[in-house]
Amino acid sequence: MGTTLVAALLEDSALLPQAPPAAPGPTLWLAHVGDSRCYLFRRGALHLLTQDHSLVEEQFRAGLISRLQAATSPIRNIITRAIGSQPSVEPDIAAHAVYPGDLFLLASDGLSRELDDDAIARILARNSGSPTSLLAGVNNPGPPLEPACQALVDAANAHGGRDNITVLLIACP
Repeated sequence: MGTTLVAALLEDSALLPQAPPAAPGPTLWLAHVGDSRCYLFRRGALHLLTQDHSLVEEQFRAGLISRLQAATSPIRNIITRAIGSQPSVEPDIAAHAVYPGDLFLLASDGLSRELDDDAIARILARNSGSPTSLLAGVNNPGPPLEPACQALVDAANAHGGRDNITVLLIACP
């Protein structure tokens, strides 16, 4: 048995004591293992920032199967890296520049198995409003990110909900 993970650390170099005066803006550090994913929703476009550690993803990257074949493959649940299946695992780690209005979505495969990227983007666009409206609740209780998270979970459940569905949204001012 094993589990997948996607983790994020938002680092604002301007707040670090050793940062030079002209330090760049915030950086989002991502670590992931397995087929949990991180997406960036920027200016209405959704971008996948992680790459699944799965057998069908490896077959797709090697040109052996199409994206459609990967999505419908009976072996799409076979992951090639997981936490707990071996004594140690090497995560993919990457840094991403953060810009005002960016929205990061961290999600388990229960979301991406039920909804394709276009459906996720439509739900985020419909439920997030403008970047400034999303950020209006960042310093207030009950941020408006919760309705967007719930809309994603509800849509995945409506499309079958055959696995656990976990979503987290990070809005960047």
